[in-house]
Amino acid sequence: MNGKLLIVDDHKQVLKALIQLLEPEFESITGISNPNQIISCLNKEEYDVILLDMNFSTGVNTGNEGIYWLNRIVKSDPLAVVVMITAYSDVNLAVRAIKEGATDFVVKPWDNNKLITSLQAAFKLRQSKIENKKLRARQKQINKGIINQYGPLIGKSQSMENALQVMNKVARTDANVLVIGENGTGKELIVKEIHNNSRRSDDVFISIDIGTITETLFESEMFGHIKGAFTDAREDKTGWFETASGGTLFLDEIGNLSLTMQSKLLAAIQNRVIYKVGSKTPIPIDIRLVCATNKNLDEMVSRNLFREDLYYRINTIVIEIPPLRDRGEDIVLLAEHFLKEYANKYEKFYLKFSSKTLDKLMKYNWPGNVRELRHTIEKAVILCDSDILMPEDFIISHSSQQPSLQQKPPTYAETEKQALQIALNNNNGSVLKASKELGLARQTMYNKMQKYNL
Repeated sequence: MNGKLLIVDDHKQVLKALIQLLEPEFESITGISNPNQIISCLNKEEYDVILLDMNFSTGVNTGNEGIYWLNRIVKSDPLAVVVMITAYSDVNLAVRAIKEGATDFVVKPWDNNKLITSLQAAFKLRQSKIENKKLRARQKQINKGIINQYGPLIGKSQSMENALQVMNKVARTDANVLVIGENGTGKELIVKEIHNNSRRSDDVFISIDIGTITETLFESEMFGHIKGAFTDAREDKTGWFETASGGTLFLDEIGNLSLTMQSKLLAAIQNRVIYKVGSKTPIPIDIRLVCATNKNLDEMVSRNLFREDLYYRINTIVIEIPPLRDRGEDIVLLAEHFLKEYANKYEKFYLKFSSKTLDKLMKYNWPGNVRELRHTIEKAVILCDSDILMPEDFIISHSSQQPSLQQKPPTYAETEKQALQIALNNNNGSVLKASKELGLARQTMYNKMQKYNL
């Protein structure tokens, strides 16, 4: 191990024996017999592992002295990895030491191989802690940039106001949140606002696109692995759950999870514990879980494509983001915001919309939602030749025949409600028969009827 070991033991012969035994195993070893020197040693040097005796006074075997110095060490270095060693074998003492933050407990006289194995495991833990700290610091910096680039949430429409009210209520809690909405509606922006306004805002925010993780790599990516767990596992890896512990974990497009991956995710969420691939050591996790999807998870549950127990775990609170076509007045607000942003970016500071242009933007159906509006305005700003943005400056699909607000297609919710009503009418109000006609579970049918006040 290319690590540094600090040994603290008041018996100088024991100290000498430990140094001789462990010298081939570490890059450097420091041995001290006076525990009062511990803090000064830690101030001068970072140690990967500390082997700490539990008793330093003659005739004392309570372990209190060791616990005292353990607490001082952890306070000085929160990432410290400490293995306790004592001549008095006591299960209660061992349990107490572990609870106070020790990594392991060794009894004198020690077994050489077992001691070395314990210190090797402690060294790996230290490396994992350092890697995790670096990942979290790096992720914080990345997230600051990501969060700042989106700017403020914009919207005065009633549908958007409703979503924002729910968001504000849930942000300060640790409740699991499911954000649903079409592609491009800004689900990730809502999620980041939840994190920014939570008690975890100063901690890490980890965003994972589930669609980019293959089933074979799911456990390794989410929970980590130990060296040698599989062919390409050349070193220990910290998973996203462990990295996000203390902060927020955002699982985007959770509807893309296979049933196998759903089962593994459910176990981690329920138990609040993960296991790295190849390891049997439990790792407690403390995360705020937020998920998002553009899929209808109710329908997926009824078709056995999504686990019902996982569904209820992730949707303590549901926030539905309305599509842009249902936000009316927000189209102009957003358009003005994006115009200002890109006019500054491309140094075209005096750009304005003509009234006909705003009318065109209002009448368009925006199938790509806010994302499409943003990109459309950026292109118009880049290509325009005057200070007034005219309708012809906007490259919009089917722009020659824009659908009016009255011509817009029904939303998914409107279509679903209509299908439920027709099925109930066809079956004289029988929920059982209507649910069979629609291919839904009876409980799902009841849930949807309650949702639409049928």
